[in-house]
Amino acid sequence: MPFNIHPWSELAPRYDGTILLGNGASIAVSPRFAYGSLLEHVTQRESLEEDVRRLFDFFKTKDFELILRIVWQASNVNKSLEIEDARTHEAYLRIRECLIQAVRDVHPEHDEVDEQLPYIYAFLKRFKTVISLNYDLIVYWTMTYGLDINDQHRFKDCFLARGLFEQDWQRLRGMLGNEQSNTLVFYPHGSLILCRNRVEQEHKIHIRGSGLLESILERWQSEEVVPLFVSEGTYEQKVSSIQSSYYLSTVYREVLTEPRESLVILGWGMGEHDVHLLKRMARTRIQRVAVSVFRGDQAYCTRVNQLIRDNLGPHVLIEFFDSESPSCWNQLPENLMQGS
Repeated sequence: MPFNIHPWSELAPRYDGTILLGNGASIAVSPRFAYGSLLEHVTQRESLEEDVRRLFDFFKTKDFELILRIVWQASNVNKSLEIEDARTHEAYLRIRECLIQAVRDVHPEHDEVDEQLPYIYAFLKRFKTVISLNYDLIVYWTMTYGLDINDQHRFKDCFLARGLFEQDWQRLRGMLGNEQSNTLVFYPHGSLILCRNRVEQEHKIHIRGSGLLESILERWQSEEVVPLFVSEGTYEQKVSSIQSSYYLSTVYREVLTEPRESLVILGWGMGEHDVHLLKRMARTRIQRVAVSVFRGDQAYCTRVNQLIRDNLGPHVLIEFFDSESPSCWNQLPENLMQGS
């Protein structure tokens, strides 16, 4: 018997707690995000130097960020001890340039997506918590778009004025100033806006709107910081990368396990390497889950229905909604669709 797939507007009144965003949400904004992995993209685009290939093979990973960080740290150690080792630094430069070029290739500029930001803003502001598995800038640009909206709602990523993460992030759920509502935003796999310096301090790069992407890439080129995001890898590799970061491990330990009654899943394929995120939520007392479906994919419904029951429990109510229905994510509201 096929699963019912509802318009988002039918389910929306019952879901205002947590939303989890996967790569399908980013692809809906720009098809440029529809690539296999950054490493595969670079491999197709140009041949990697043998030294660089050996590093990925030795550490058994496709995670650019991990390899970049390892070689960067090795290069800094050599510098501090005045060890002459041009080969390590050259490998770091090649990996860094490959990563920068890959991000430039796949990530749209602000002006390519800014028309969609008002709809994404209106959609996300209904939730108390946004958990984005994507390392791109879509959610961050949506947050900065909201700074110019006088609606007493505030998005908070829990990074304070100096760019450092607030350890007591729960306190930011409280209303500040003229706030009447707020949404906390987290990145379990990191983000392009996050980086770490030579002594592993983590902070956020902040520039509003256009120019942010180029500013991030310029910071990487400065050799002062490396990016903080988990781009690829097996479950074990992803968890290991998460545990190596204070921010990522805090999100993993505290945010994912925070009590919640409802969960919305949008654009997440629920691959085997990421199901551990569902397992982290197993004891959060979720009662109902709404899952987006693209173009009526019943096979996806069947697989996801079983995965959620296996990981969150048989008691959970599972509902499906059309990812392209009015007012969902970047879709026009129904009244605008009728008027167009």
